[in-house]
Amino acid sequence: MPKKLFLLLSLTLVSCSVFDSIPQPEREFRGFWVATVVNIDWPKNGNDAIEKQKADYLKILDFYKDLNFNAAIVQIRTAGDAFYGSDFAPWSRFLTGEEGKAPDTEESILKWMIDEAHKRGMEFHAWLNPYRATFDLKTEVLDPTHDFNLHPEWMLKYGKKYYYNPGLPEVRKRMISIIDEIVAGYDIDAVHFDDYFYPYTIKGEVFQDSLTYSYYGRSDQSLEDWRRSNMDSLIKNSFETIKSRKPWVQFGVSPFGVWKNRSTDPRGSDTQAGQTTYENLYADPMLWMEKGWLDYLVPQVYWSMDLPVASHRKIVDWWANNTVNTNLYIGNGPYKIRNNSDKAWDDKKELPNQLILSRNTQEVQGNVFFSAKSLMDNNGDIVKYIKRKYYRQPALPPISSYAMKGVKRDPDFKSATIRDNRIELNFSDLDGHRYALIHPTGKKAKEHYPIKSLLARVPINDKNQISVDKALVGRKKRVAIVLIDRFGLKSEPKIILLNQTD
Repeated sequence: MPKKLFLLLSLTLVSCSVFDSIPQPEREFRGFWVATVVNIDWPKNGNDAIEKQKADYLKILDFYKDLNFNAAIVQIRTAGDAFYGSDFAPWSRFLTGEEGKAPDTEESILKWMIDEAHKRGMEFHAWLNPYRATFDLKTEVLDPTHDFNLHPEWMLKYGKKYYYNPGLPEVRKRMISIIDEIVAGYDIDAVHFDDYFYPYTIKGEVFQDSLTYSYYGRSDQSLEDWRRSNMDSLIKNSFETIKSRKPWVQFGVSPFGVWKNRSTDPRGSDTQAGQTTYENLYADPMLWMEKGWLDYLVPQVYWSMDLPVASHRKIVDWWANNTVNTNLYIGNGPYKIRNNSDKAWDDKKELPNQLILSRNTQEVQGNVFFSAKSLMDNNGDIVKYIKRKYYRQPALPPISSYAMKGVKRDPDFKSATIRDNRIELNFSDLDGHRYALIHPTGKKAKEHYPIKSLLARVPINDKNQISVDKALVGRKKRVAIVLIDRFGLKSEPKIILLNQTD
């Protein structure tokens, strides 16, 4: 072969391999955190007009929809406040510019946020910070209805913030009431806790809960074990409250990435983390998994692949080998890309290499990115690369680990009609279903329709009807409809003849 032709062929093969997508899983959790505390991601300013806030929120959703993500994890409680009308917390100043001031709209802003996520085929996970009461010491900005003012006996100052005292039964009861209020009032897909349980240790500071410990702690409990038991109680009661209200609503926790270092426990990871989930935050997700109190776990593994003190590779492997009874997703830190003292993040392949590791680790079922703006503001080359290589096709979220397979229902199809360029598909009872997947099909139904053939994923907002834009199916004579219930389970495919609609 002539040398020039050989070089041209080689370059062509290389360039094609760069952009060929790797095998795309049918189910994979693809989430992003929308941090609202101090307006990290959204709203950009609490004083912005509601229409601008809406537009900015939709910009985030549309960006990640274009990347084929399927879950928005949105912070709706940042520090004893709320992004919704609550009986237990004032409106957040990060939403309205003033603590306790309601948004300038009669519309439920949280319901709107949830509906917009669902329209785009995304789950909405309501992210709550359980025990941070204030973000700083400027308590004069807090509304009179904030717990800091209503229940000062619940508060402990630590560093430059106030925290709820997790050792008080009244505090845990208040948190459960908040969870029940959200689950009962809104069509969310999950309740999500971040990594702030007891606060991260501050050198030279003491968390002043010794009196609470002396009153409530058992004689056989150390202070540390008592603190962990308080977290265990919160997790257990949260899970049971959610499931008793709506069994399909998931409960997920995103702990700090290192449970324990091997130096303090042979079961720990081969890391030298300065703080750990178990010893500093008094959280024990290993126990929570064992007891079956979680639907999913998202360890925050924000380090680079081979960082000596905390290797992303080693930590992912540790969680993969130690996760039981729950779905495992990995929390990634794209906020560090080209913006960190660890120069590994200057390599545009760092995040893609982490995605490869997750895909190649059987126990890992997806990833979550912190935070939403990290890929939106900069790093367009990486966004383009990961879309073409890893997120080229949509993916269904994993099936809930709590799915009650024994009660799977398969609604009967009744009829189809066309009204104003929309196809209305009528069923016997769609209650309990979240989406309809629409695929092209022949005369005979297939046992399985691959995700790559998907024409549309349509949210189900009506008990008996699915409304589809006719343009989505074009001139197709027939389509196959697959229903997805709230647990993520599929129905049997149903073939619908579109040329016989009236």
